Amino acid sequence: MNVMTAARSPLAPDAPPRPGLRERKKIKTREAIRGATYALVGEQGYDSTTIEQIAERAEVSPSTVFRYFPTKEDIVITDEYDEPLLAELAARPADEPWTDSVRYVIRKAVRLAMTEQPEITELRARLMLEVPAVRARMRETLTGIGRTLTDAIAGRTGLDPDGLEVRVHAMSLIGGLLEATMYWAEHGHREDYADLADRAIDVIEHGLPAAKS
Repeated sequence: MNVMTAARSPLAPDAPPRPGLRERKKIKTREAIRGATYALVGEQGYDSTTIEQIAERAEVSPSTVFRYFPTKEDIVITDEYDEPLLAELAARPADEPWTDSVRYVIRKAVRLAMTEQPEITELRARLMLEVPAVRARMRETLTGIGRTLTDAIAGRTGLDPDGLEVRVHAMSLIGGLLEATMYWAEHGHREDYADLADRAIDVIEHGLPAAKS
C-alpha cells in the first residue's frame, strides 16, 4: 500500500513465521539503503542525492543498490508493509464488512508509521508531492499493487479478481489513499493522517458528500 515507512512491521497476525537468515539479510540491506537515502535527502535534497552516495553511506556497492531498487525513486516509494497488510486483511473476521476491514488495517498501519517514524513518513509524502520523478514512479507501480489487492478482495468477497468491479474498487482504494497522502503533504502535515485516509475510504464507500448550502 506504500503509506508506511518502517521495515519492521507488527501488522501481521500473531506469531508470524520468522524469516530465514537469507531473507533477514535482504531486509537488513534494504533497511540500510533506505536509511542512507532518507538521511542524505534530509541533508542535501532529493535531486542532489546520488546512488553512489547512497551506496557509500549504506556501506554497499552501487550495483547492490540497483539490485534491490531498480531506480532511486523505488527506494522512496517501496516498503516492507505490503505482505503484512495483506496478511492482516486476510486475518480479519470473515463476516466483517470488507470496508470495515480495510479501515481497521489502514488506520493501524498509519498510526504505527506516525508513531515509529513520523519524520520519514512526512518526508516520503513530501517527496511524492514535490518530486515529479517520485510521483510518476509511484503511479507506475499502482497497477501492480492493484492487481495484488484484487486477489485479497476476491478472497474476502468471493468475487472474480478479474472482474471489472473488483479491479475498479481496488484501484479506487489505492488511488484514494495516494491522494490522501498528497493532500496531507500539501497542507503541511497539519491534519491527522489516519483521519484523511478514513475520509478517502468514505468517498469510495459512499460517494461524494452533499454540497454545503
